[in-house]
Amino acid sequence: MTSPLSEDDLIARYFAPIAGPGALGLKDDAACIAAPDGCDLILTKDVVVAGVHFFANDPPASIARKALRVNISDLAAKGADALGFLLALAMPSHIDAAWLADFARALGEDAALYEIPLLGGDTVKTPGPLMISITALGSAPKGDMARRTGARDGDRLYVSGTIGDAAIGLKLRMGEGPEGLSQGARMHLLQRYLEPQPRYVLRHVWRDFANGAMDVSDGLVGDVTKMLKASGVSSRVRLAEAPLSVAAREAIALDPTLFDIAMTGGDDYELLASVARERAAEFEAAARRAGVALTHIGDVVSSVDALEFFGRDGARRIFARGSYSHF
Repeated sequence: MTSPLSEDDLIARYFAPIAGPGALGLKDDAACIAAPDGCDLILTKDVVVAGVHFFANDPPASIARKALRVNISDLAAKGADALGFLLALAMPSHIDAAWLADFARALGEDAALYEIPLLGGDTVKTPGPLMISITALGSAPKGDMARRTGARDGDRLYVSGTIGDAAIGLKLRMGEGPEGLSQGARMHLLQRYLEPQPRYVLRHVWRDFANGAMDVSDGLVGDVTKMLKASGVSSRVRLAEAPLSVAAREAIALDPTLFDIAMTGGDDYELLASVARERAAEFEAAARRAGVALTHIGDVVSSVDALEFFGRDGARRIFARGSYSHF
């Protein structure tokens, strides 16, 4: 049943309680915040749509977390500290008060967890699918944002965490996963798809050490390609070194075709970095102190040769589709 509340009442009930001071109680047409002294503003936006980025019947709390966390991941990759976010929520008629209460509660919990207050936004009705658009604002010391275009000849190429869990989890969510997978592995992979775990704790490590940086949202192969192409460099990437969770390894052992899906599927929300070789040991130590594993998957070269990927058998791999694409 559609919520009987007016738009103003809806905002006052569900979203004003989780808004930050700069939101002015969500009673104005705009927020007002001060940029930290000596800092650049870092802005990013992601849209998530039912049937594209999540299932319409996913729990509203999980939808809220995914919508915010994909933006947190972008801030982390840029080395930015969160300042706040703007929310646009386009709701179909089936969204009711109970759904909104769960959505707003989870959104508020994540806003507190990542210290990124709600600043404002808009709510509308739509005849189409549920859509959530979030614009996240962050800051970094002037000139210190970690850029996609900064990878340099001689850098070591790293990725955080584990790769492919979410892509395999999506297959399971669609009922297409391998038979015989343990319940523990199944739950781990499904949860990694349902609720991303952005590496926000690494933001200062990336800011201090990364020459080139981005998050892995559309697949490791495709996103490495994007970053190195933007930087005008190349690499020989060892996919055999790509970090896999115990659950992903179990799934791939049962169905080896899942390895390519793990390397090219989206929703990892891990971080990529290219780091000067002479700073690599210090970089790895900083990540260990932050509690996140890093894996060295290749080395950057200044070359006219095409970027090359090598599989588990050591043979060169060519992928027809290196990453998820909407188009």
